[in-house]
Amino acid sequence: MTLSWQTILAVGCGGFFGAISRVYITHSMNVSMKSEFPWGVLTVNVVGSFIIGVLFAIFLHYTVSDTLKSFLTTGFLGAFTTYSTFAIESYFLLNTSIFLAATSMFLNLFGTIVAAGGGYKLIHFLLR
Repeated sequence: MTLSWQTILAVGCGGFFGAISRVYITHSMNVSMKSEFPWGVLTVNVVGSFIIGVLFAIFLHYTVSDTLKSFLTTGFLGAFTTYSTFAIESYFLLNTSIFLAATSMFLNLFGTIVAAGGGYKLIHFLLR
């Protein structure tokens, strides 16, 4: 796939709609569930992961333009949830190597939490 201006525009437009969908669904779930548990984030992550699985299966059986694929996956689902890309890549990696898949899952899950906490702590320390 080439990175054409059409692809960049498709990703940007998809991202616009994905981000709006994410904030709307997350807010709606959190307001309706009234809980400390982040139901909204869980919802978009699970739904986004399901949708990317559905799309990859469709792409396997039907011819879909690279621009539309980019709009739906990198654009819409990338803004809706970055977890969906992690989920489908982990699924495919499980077919190649359980060890590499488990390592990737562990590092993505815990590495991102450590990185987020480290960034927070660093800036909190520097701005005291």
